Amino acid sequence: MKLIIFGASGMVGRATLRECLNANDVTEVLAIGRSKLMVEHPKLKSLILDDMFNYEGLTNKLSQFDACLFCVGTSIGSSTEKEYLNLNQTLPLAVAKAMSEANPDMSFVYISGKGTDSSETGKVAWARIKGKTENDLLRMRFKAVYLLRPALIIPMNGEESKETTYRLLYRYTGWLMRLVRSAFPSMITDSEKVGTAILNLLRQGQTSVVVENQDINILTK
Repeated sequence: MKLIIFGASGMVGRATLRECLNANDVTEVLAIGRSKLMVEHPKLKSLILDDMFNYEGLTNKLSQFDACLFCVGTSIGSSTEKEYLNLNQTLPLAVAKAMSEANPDMSFVYISGKGTDSSETGKVAWARIKGKTENDLLRMRFKAVYLLRPALIIPMNGEESKETTYRLLYRYTGWLMRLVRSAFPSMITDSEKVGTAILNLLRQGQTSVVVENQDINILTK
C-alpha cells in the first residue's frame, strides 16, 4: 500500500505513521504538512505546503496513492469555534476533495471523535461540526470512507498530545486509564491501537463506515 498522511506530528498521527512505517505491506508513506517531520525512514517522503487548502498541480502525484489518512485535529476547548471549524471541517473537506479528484479509487480515513453528532442538529458545537464533516465526506467519491470515533486515547511509545490540558491529563491519570481500559472498551483505547486499526481497515475492508472506540479495539485483536 502507498499511503498519504496528514497530521503526522500529532499524537494520533505519529502513532499511525509509526505503524505504517513498520508494516511490511506499506511500501511508501507521503506525509503532507506545513513543516518537515523529525523522522527519517526509507519509506517516508514529505511534501511541505504553505497553503494546506490548495492542491493545484498535485493531481498526478496524489493519484499514485491507495489511501489518505487524515489525523489533523484540535479540541474546541483550545481554540475558538471558527478555528475549530477551520481545522475540523474546512481543511479535511478541502483535502478530501483534492484526493477524490486525484484518485476516486482511494480510501479516506478521518479521525473524528466519540459523541460526534451525525444529525448536525445537537447543541454541542464540536459534535455538530464533526458530524457535518463526516456526512460531507460520505457524499464524496471514494473507494471507501472510514470515520474513526475514538474516545480517551492513551499515548504510547513516547507520543504526546500537543495540547497542555491533555498532556497533563495523561501524565497524572494515564496509569489509571491503563489499569481500567479493559473494563471500558467503549471509552478507552491507545494511540498504537488507533494506528493498527486504520491499517487493518484498509487491509480487510468492512461495510460499517463508522468505527467507534470499541470497534477500534476489536480491530487490533
